[in-house]
Amino acid sequence: MQEFIKFPKMGRYSREVICSEKIDGTNAQILIEELDGMPLAYAIAEKDGLAIFAGSRKRWIQPGNDNFGFAAWVNDHIDELLTLGIGRHFGEWWGSGIQRGYGLEKGEKRFSLFNTVRWCLHGETPAVIPKLDPRITKMQDVLPECVGLVPVLWRGAFDDLDMDYQIANLEEHGSYAAPGFMNPEGVVAFHTAGNVGFKKTIKNDSVPKSRLKAGR
Repeated sequence: MQEFIKFPKMGRYSREVICSEKIDGTNAQILIEELDGMPLAYAIAEKDGLAIFAGSRKRWIQPGNDNFGFAAWVNDHIDELLTLGIGRHFGEWWGSGIQRGYGLEKGEKRFSLFNTVRWCLHGETPAVIPKLDPRITKMQDVLPECVGLVPVLWRGAFDDLDMDYQIANLEEHGSYAAPGFMNPEGVVAFHTAGNVGFKKTIKNDSVPKSRLKAGR
């Protein structure tokens, strides 16, 4: 019997889009999951019935087999990071010595999560997360102090998105992630209903990244 694969469900076009600053660092993730009674390969630590992992875009990393020091940073902040809860937490690891550096002091690096809907920064008041069903009230979770968020530049209906304006504004204003740094990379537009993101850079947007890396 041939496997039956149904046509995937499509998100509605006229839904919210969130524009955030595209930070030029390196992709990173933290995975937190319950222990199953056995030590887990690649886990950085196991504590209180949970295991915590650090990852780059393509592999699990650990102190000593690292990616710009991200695994070492995770190891230094285990208690705080475990408060993120079970799941995968994707973000950008950026700062001194990584890509643009953003003018941060030597050795200073930051981790900024992509999910700006679920989270608010430490010290901020959680907002209500909009739901299609008005009877459901869901509040944002608060991040530990060591974790940031990518800056939100604009949010609204997909029909109203003016990406060229967002790019021009970022180019004129400079980075919102690192105020005063005047060479930001670009913008990410995330369509919430479609669960898909689109990126646009200020420079070389029409050139594939593979060609930029090759110097062509």
